[in-house]
Amino acid sequence: MPATSPSSRASGTAAPHLQVIWSDPVTGRQGFVVVDRLVRGVASGGLRLREGCTLDEVRGLAAGMTRKEALHYHPDNRYVPLGGAKGGIDVSPADPEAPDVLRRFLAAVEPLLRHQWTTGEDLGLRQDTLDEAVAELGLASSVEAIYPLLDDDAEARRRLAEAFAVQVDGVALPELVGGLGVAASALTALGRTGIAPDAARAVVQGFGSMGGATARYLARAGVRVVGLADAHGTVVNPDGLDVERLLLTRDPLGGIDRSRLGPGDEETDGAAWLGLDCDILVPAAVSYCIDADNQARIRARIIAEAANMPTLPEAEAALLARGTVVLPDFVVNSATNAWWWWTLFGDIGADAEEAHHKVSTSMRRLTEEMLNEASRLGVSPRQAAQRAVDTRLAEIERRFGAGRPLTASAGGRE
Repeated sequence: MPATSPSSRASGTAAPHLQVIWSDPVTGRQGFVVVDRLVRGVASGGLRLREGCTLDEVRGLAAGMTRKEALHYHPDNRYVPLGGAKGGIDVSPADPEAPDVLRRFLAAVEPLLRHQWTTGEDLGLRQDTLDEAVAELGLASSVEAIYPLLDDDAEARRRLAEAFAVQVDGVALPELVGGLGVAASALTALGRTGIAPDAARAVVQGFGSMGGATARYLARAGVRVVGLADAHGTVVNPDGLDVERLLLTRDPLGGIDRSRLGPGDEETDGAAWLGLDCDILVPAAVSYCIDADNQARIRARIIAEAANMPTLPEAEAALLARGTVVLPDFVVNSATNAWWWWTLFGDIGADAEEAHHKVSTSMRRLTEEMLNEASRLGVSPRQAAQRAVDTRLAEIERRFGAGRPLTASAGGRE
């Protein structure tokens, strides 16, 4: 873990509402749930599987979820943002024991899943795997805790199930909406540089749901995707990779099929993505991958944080000082979460065009507002976005009451 704690990104100094540390009785692996804040008794945030995952990491991610939820608050929407939460298990998704560790963890935190914590796929965990595991517990869904807030939970569940069945050119809609939002945010920032999309180059680290969809929508906007990195290395082509072919032939964990590389495509080492010459750099895989040392290799004008907490504070300060725009994670990658709730609450239907319009317009608006405020105040995009979060959280608290107790964590321990 890096020397600088990611919890330095947590909003405010108040303790989270709840922290849970679980130890697997079979393997000794640890799992964590952090509920940062409750709104109307419920919090939202995904569950990740990552060897080396820590409580501090999950705490920072939960605070980030509070921000993502708050940013999409609009009083006219049916969807009212929830509080933020996150789960994590210290196990590699490739570990043969991971499925059983996951099941035991979910069984241990079942009361939270039923009543307070709505969760979904995250790093190292696919939604279909999670759905199978929660079904074994007798839960209707990994978001069962939200059902009491719905006017018609059966209709809402039907709508979400239909949305999950929608395919867009060979890829499921829920695997696309997050990356669509990342691409919309990056393209909004690119527009302010005066560089046309068809003159721009992008590099994406990570080719799973978020990275793959980001690459697809950047390429469809005319951007040349000149580098893609997965767990096995980096694939490059200065003339642009055939994103669509590689997307439709990747493995379930986002691995690129090297047998499907085209003319001019070359393989290089896994760290090469960081220093490739490009306009847009998208870290879409792991946290803490841009640090105070390796940030000096970055040549991009724009960093769009598709992953959670990929850039450490010292690195971001250095990047901003030399003119690189860092679009913060809790803005850039917030569309997946928002799409779930827009669909479940009925702000949009189970329709790809509706989803595309809602995600694109919302993300472009949020990004434009953030960058305008940063320019007006002379602060970083992250600071400007945090100001928007604080304003919306105050509005939510006025409407629903404070979502975080004034005392220390209820039953949590470190």
